[in-house]
Amino acid sequence: MALRHYTLDFKLSTPVDSATTVPHLLSIFHEQEMTETVHETNGHGYLGTFVGKNGRLAILRVHSHGLVTVDLQCYEEDNIAQLDNLLNALETKLKMILNVNITRIKRLPALVRGAEVDRYWPTTDDRLLEYDMDQLVYEEDSPYQNIKILHSQQYGNVLILDDDINLAESDLTYTQAIMGNGRESYAGKEVLILGGGDGGILFEMVKQKPKMITMLDIDQKVIDACKKYMRRTCGNILDSLEGDCYQILVQDCVPVLRKYVQEGKTFDYVINDLTAIPISTEPEEDSTWEFLRLILDLSIKVLHPSGKYFTQGNAQTMTEALRLYEEQLKKLSCPVGFSKEVVCVPSYLEQWVFYSVWKK
Repeated sequence: MALRHYTLDFKLSTPVDSATTVPHLLSIFHEQEMTETVHETNGHGYLGTFVGKNGRLAILRVHSHGLVTVDLQCYEEDNIAQLDNLLNALETKLKMILNVNITRIKRLPALVRGAEVDRYWPTTDDRLLEYDMDQLVYEEDSPYQNIKILHSQQYGNVLILDDDINLAESDLTYTQAIMGNGRESYAGKEVLILGGGDGGILFEMVKQKPKMITMLDIDQKVIDACKKYMRRTCGNILDSLEGDCYQILVQDCVPVLRKYVQEGKTFDYVINDLTAIPISTEPEEDSTWEFLRLILDLSIKVLHPSGKYFTQGNAQTMTEALRLYEEQLKKLSCPVGFSKEVVCVPSYLEQWVFYSVWKK
């Protein structure tokens, strides 16, 4: 059973006395058959809770520093019209009482907690986003990660790995960016894709008629889920693990990369779609940074001298993490150059950075 949480905030130019404010509001709560309990705040204004029928709970705070807040919680099945009337009455009464002292009023849509389909996901810098997710299409734990596919009315089906939004069917711009945004010709070239289990890169790449694409992804369950539920992204490319110009190897990419290094095998393009740059700013202590450095080093070793390495970075707001990644590029076994571009990926709802790296 989901819970709806409403908020109503009044920002004030000067503090107000709760003794002259609260009594005017009590009748509104009493009309809703809600019982007041006053709590000790140790000099930090007024705090009252009001409990009513059907599990309703209201929290009224008159803060000592010029802020009045109302929180209203109810079950999703409650009478929404009655709740709107309660909030409207409180807002109207507070406008009358506080009058010229008000600098801002903010009333947000209800936060729905505990719903069957989770619609709230954080950005990389911990801002909360609400999506229009309305259906859990698929969920399963593989030996490597939790896999979810949720349906969004705007973005289509959305692949979520370990509670991190990876790719939606709307996100062709991601795939185009990690392939160089149309600036590269893959015709007749040898291409290595690391990760990419959603099939988006592979599906777009075969259209370019390369000589051969090798895709390495460790998780068969991701491939199977996307083959069935992400077809706007992958088309029919995942229906078979091999085709005229591609092969999908369901293996850990690290030993395969080491084998390619030993054999002297090289690729014209390496596209790393394994993971974003870690947001941790401790690259010497974070195991994800260690993995990233290993993949980067091995990828450059199997890259043809005139080839290019493409990868996603992270959100544009993660400036320190991006700076640290660029420092890692300077520490590789051979000197490299790089460029980056910022792209809007629809389902991410934040600007995303992509890198192109080449040997000097």
